[in-house]
Amino acid sequence: MSMRNALLIAASVLAMASAVTSAAESPNLGRVATPEEIASWDISIGPDGVGLPPGSGTSKQGEAVYAAKCTACHGEKGAGKPNDQLVGGQGTLSGDKPPVKTVGSFWPYATTVFDYVRRAMPHNESKSLTNDEVYAVVAYILNLNGIIADTDKMDAQTLGKVKMPNRDGFVTFSRGK
Repeated sequence: MSMRNALLIAASVLAMASAVTSAAESPNLGRVATPEEIASWDISIGPDGVGLPPGSGTSKQGEAVYAAKCTACHGEKGAGKPNDQLVGGQGTLSGDKPPVKTVGSFWPYATTVFDYVRRAMPHNESKSLTNDEVYAVVAYILNLNGIIADTDKMDAQTLGKVKMPNRDGFVTFSRGK
């Protein structure tokens, strides 16, 4: 190999290394996410309730939170129409009429309701509710649907034990079996 070719190869390698370094130093490109960044988005709660945070709430506490932060979109006592309705719809998933998909008629797991409310509500300020507020609002919505008593406290131990009316209406798959 001639000296000229060796210098061209070396220059090419240096140029590529410089481009990679440049990309890694640009805004959030090629950078490993910090543990804090990962933790802020790693908030998924599955059907089994693993990962539910500390906190608790009752339907009575949830009624106040709901009135302040949810009524504008979901109406009084969850009766919003048509796509923001949270209450009712039991028995409408089969038959000739269109189903009314609410927390009480469609959702298979109370833990999934918690996950969704914590992640996405209220719509204009998602992820702004405290864990206690989320437990309370979920308790209120479950109570409005007749799923839990108004005296039941929802927390990491009790929420996963709630039997939703449509729990058996979904097909579940096991991984690796």
